[in-house]
Amino acid sequence: MRAHLLVHMRGCWRRFAVAVAAAGASLLAGFLMPQVVGFTVDAVLGGADRALPAAAERLVSALGGMSRLREHLIICAVGVAACAALSGAFNYISRTQLARGTERFIERLRDALFSHAQLLPLEWHMRNQTGDIIQRCTSDVETARRFVSEQFIEVVRTAILVVAALAIMFSMNTAMASVVAAFIPIILFYSLFFSARVSREFRSCDEAEGELMSTVQENLTGVRVVRAFGRERHELARFDEKNDALADKWIKLGGTLGVFWGVGDIVSAVSVLAVTASGAYLAASGDITLGDFLVFLSYCMTMAWPVRQLGRTLSEMSKTGVSLRRIADILGHPAEPEEPGALRPSLGGDIAFNGVSFAYDGLTVLRDVSFTARGGATLGILGATGSGKSTLAYLLSRLYELPDGCGEITIGGVDIRKIDRHYLRRGVGLILQEPALFSKTIFENIDIAACTGDIGAVRERARQAAVDSDIMEFADGYDTLVGERGVTLSGGQKQRVAIARTLMLSTPIVVFDDSMSSLDMTTDALIRNSLRESTRGATVIIISHRISTLMKADSIVVMEAGRVAETGTHEQLLAGGGIYRRVYEIQSAAGSGANA
Repeated sequence: MRAHLLVHMRGCWRRFAVAVAAAGASLLAGFLMPQVVGFTVDAVLGGADRALPAAAERLVSALGGMSRLREHLIICAVGVAACAALSGAFNYISRTQLARGTERFIERLRDALFSHAQLLPLEWHMRNQTGDIIQRCTSDVETARRFVSEQFIEVVRTAILVVAALAIMFSMNTAMASVVAAFIPIILFYSLFFSARVSREFRSCDEAEGELMSTVQENLTGVRVVRAFGRERHELARFDEKNDALADKWIKLGGTLGVFWGVGDIVSAVSVLAVTASGAYLAASGDITLGDFLVFLSYCMTMAWPVRQLGRTLSEMSKTGVSLRRIADILGHPAEPEEPGALRPSLGGDIAFNGVSFAYDGLTVLRDVSFTARGGATLGILGATGSGKSTLAYLLSRLYELPDGCGEITIGGVDIRKIDRHYLRRGVGLILQEPALFSKTIFENIDIAACTGDIGAVRERARQAAVDSDIMEFADGYDTLVGERGVTLSGGQKQRVAIARTLMLSTPIVVFDDSMSSLDMTTDALIRNSLRESTRGATVIIISHRISTLMKADSIVVMEAGRVAETGTHEQLLAGGGIYRRVYEIQSAAGSGANA
């Protein structure tokens, strides 16, 4: 975890070092104030013979001696003010340097998370809920930022404060310093005890929050389905369940923190009471001066809150540790490996699946699949839901990696595992059944991959996808803003925009993964006729459950339960009397009934 996170602090260490040094200087200046007050009470006002360090003796002489200080108490007041001003100035430097270092670190961490997420395999994204990933990249990063910018410097300040204060107090009076020191291990012990428990409860809260965010994200992205099926009450109940679980966990955590703070208050109050009582007794017996007593009491009060806050800091550190581990889970997951020396051959040759088998999460999806799509020809793939059709498309574009020993997929005789992954994906135009559109204009969504900036080329591809006339009916035409995930467009319009977007790239391989399922028969036929011209020379694979979409293909593969059940042309498969013919008859009968 440390290796993944500390690397993003490179270039920030100097600012953190300056912040720590300035914090130490601020504390040193703050330590001088009680000494000036004690000196004023004993030597100036009380006239006691108070031993001073050599530097202080020279300063008193330079100011005109003790008699002048008694006549001009304003000098002592100025000394206290000067110490306060120095402490404030150094504290300002510490805070500003820490803020700059922290924001640079967090900026790099956010960049690393986002860029690494782009390189993670598709399987990782499918196994992790989107809401949880978002929560890690936002809430958990904010927790880390808050700790580094606030609690980190407090840990350093408290450590310096305790060591320096105890050193000064032991040099002044061992007995009273021992009273103060006796309470520090007690505070540290109970703080460490509670921080371990708090850490577990914070992690539980974080996980519950991730589940809640996933529920909200799923609801908002599926708002059409929720409205269409009247699922509002069900979704509210589902949200309430997750929300109640999160609230219960935070209430439990609040109870733990309540005990923690209560015990801390008692220990702090007892420590101040013990110092006050012992100091008053020693001052009354003449073992210490009144000024020393005030110095001790001041140091004790100065230490009380930071040491008291140490418990809170440790609990925040526990929470931050949980957040950093969740962030490190993302950064530590292997990205898709680099492929030095990978091939970049022509992708215009035959595509061959040879004995391909594939399992996902222990479930076998494909079993010994073999077929060939001739280069420049159109291959149709027919199959029911769950027959493995989409997996074929994902394997071809290496969104899923085919393991060794599970067959091979070749393009022009070259195993795709030897082809540069990004080069391959740029050459395979994959159009999904549920296309993802961005919250941009329609023009930007179509031109997003090609980046031509040419409205003429965009409109031409939109015409080929039979969506140009629909777009021109919008008030803003191609400048119409598409809502999140294309929610302002119909299902058919989204699919046609996605088709136009892929056609902009003129890829040598085009795969339609049931991407015309939302189109009516007329529009489907219109697009297929147009595709013959727009994809001329390209190898086209059309995956569909609708025979009318596939019947003009040069060859057709029929999938059943992860296996190739039949292959041939439309006429050959009809004559074969197998699955294809049965599906054709069912769909023909359904079409006739609908027309009737």
